[in-house]
Amino acid sequence: MLVVLKTGSNTTSDKAFIDSCFSGHMSNMTRMVDIGKLIVAGPFMKNADAFRGLFILNVETIAEANELLLTDPAIKAKLLDPVLYQWYGSAALPEYLEASDKIWKEKP
Repeated sequence: MLVVLKTGSNTTSDKAFIDSCFSGHMSNMTRMVDIGKLIVAGPFMKNADAFRGLFILNVETIAEANELLLTDPAIKAKLLDPVLYQWYGSAALPEYLEASDKIWKEKP
């Protein structure tokens, strides 16, 4: 499942709340990786579409993806709004994480 994260409807300026939600967002991504559900994630650079980031999830259905996404504090708080697309990618895509971790660890 391909998930595009857009700027959500919550326009709060409460920095402590925003920081807490995005800290939880990062922790939740780590948890989803650990359980084998998040294969790829990354932010978009500034753009006119309010796209903030993307996830590629290892799930079978939109319902399963939605259930997983609702564990994300930034999504629950409406700071991010997920848009889901059924998407087919290579079965080898999960190997990306292991390779990425090896490269990342080699950098200073």
